[in-house]
Amino acid sequence: MLKRVFVAQDPGLVRLRFASRAVLGIGLAVALCGAAGHSLVAAITGGLAALLALFTVTDPTVRGQATTTALLPVVGLPVLTLAAVLHDVPVARDLAFLAVVGAGVYARRWGPRGHSLGVFAFMAYFAAQFLHTVPGQLPELYAAVLLSLATSSLVRFGAWCYERRIAAPVAVGLPAGARGLGRITTRQAVQAMLGAGFALAVGQLLSDQRWYWAVGATWWVFVATTSRGETVVRGFRRTLGTVLGIGLGFAVAVPLHHDPVVAAVVVALGVFGIFYTAAVSYTWMMLAVTVMASMLYGLLGVLDAGLLVLRVAETAAGALGAVLAVLFVLPVTTHSVTEAWVERALRCVHTCTAEAAARLAGSEEADPPRHVAELEAILGRVRLSLAPLVHPLNPMRARKGRARQVLALLDDCAREVRGLASVAADPEASHDARLAAACWRVESAVETLTVSGRRARTPLAVGLPAHAAEAGPALAHLHGLERALAELATPLHGRPAAPLAAA
Repeated sequence: MLKRVFVAQDPGLVRLRFASRAVLGIGLAVALCGAAGHSLVAAITGGLAALLALFTVTDPTVRGQATTTALLPVVGLPVLTLAAVLHDVPVARDLAFLAVVGAGVYARRWGPRGHSLGVFAFMAYFAAQFLHTVPGQLPELYAAVLLSLATSSLVRFGAWCYERRIAAPVAVGLPAGARGLGRITTRQAVQAMLGAGFALAVGQLLSDQRWYWAVGATWWVFVATTSRGETVVRGFRRTLGTVLGIGLGFAVAVPLHHDPVVAAVVVALGVFGIFYTAAVSYTWMMLAVTVMASMLYGLLGVLDAGLLVLRVAETAAGALGAVLAVLFVLPVTTHSVTEAWVERALRCVHTCTAEAAARLAGSEEADPPRHVAELEAILGRVRLSLAPLVHPLNPMRARKGRARQVLALLDDCAREVRGLASVAADPEASHDARLAAACWRVESAVETLTVSGRRARTPLAVGLPAHAAEAGPALAHLHGLERALAELATPLHGRPAAPLAAA
């Protein structure tokens, strides 16, 4: 885990800038809330709104990010109002919470914007439970949320909009599915509501005051996952991160929360840790979240050792609810999701190859780099879907080995595609008649790997021809692609009786 965070590459220092801007934006929002005379509860609510705006809004364009940020209070404030109005009506409060959970997960079908709005709505309801919000507090909370969102937006889109100077990330949607319960987001919405219902019941048995922790654990396990294997791994990592965070909380938050300056520094470090580690380690992110939450409870005057132990128990209950739901309710198997992502990756490999060949043939409209960026984004989803199989605790060594082989060969494909796109970008590169034949063989290889029961139109190349290097770098990259695609046939289709994943 240490290696994943401290050795992970950070091209362009994007993660560092992401985390630093978050500390600046959230810190300024909380400071302005204090200067405006808002209470500690309102300042915490405003800080949470700023954190969510900076963390969850991930539209690929700056304009899209600004639009989504503007829509956050449109969704969040009515949900906050609902939670406050139902504060003293437990049954209605709980049913409404489960409805918000289901709607928030289902909203992922509308891409990054739906995901952001769903998360903000859930956290508005969660914060109302965390802070025991009642209707009389709403005007102050509205003002704090709007002030914090305006402040964080000023930092993000005005003072430090580094996204304008870097390439926009490629948005990759969930694998397409059938209508109704065949759609992944619909299945997950049902799973999330049932899992959250289990967590709510167990959480209230553990504590009638902090039961919402269990529901929150279930929710965050479902966020950013697709298959049951991904959900199980995320649940394990959430629990592990919470346990480690509690240990650090005993060492830091319990003895130091009485000092406001120290508490503010620890909260700022927690915010930085959340943003800096999110992209590389969910365990480390949860450790940072737990330490920050512990210090906030200290500032609210309710922190003690028993509270930290209760958080571990509630988190475990929530993770268990999520795991039970994905295992037994409308399961989305790791195999089906992995197969869909691998097929998309292979199709993108072919598209990249065709675009590069067209560029080499003189087409001005061909744009290989754009499709290479799309391939990189898709491979990120492939790695996520295969994470359960390559996890160190996976006892199925054969499947683990095959999953690692698939990842390695897809990385080989990506490397050859990047090289081919680089050659195509050379204005002096010229078309070679053999490129068309090589591209045709790549297309045939992709069809063989992605269309069940269909044969390749020509035999696949399984090695680099001796003349390839002499023929030029473009052909060398194409033959490298052929070799990698041919080798992929073994782990993908070589043993039909033992699919790549059955989790």
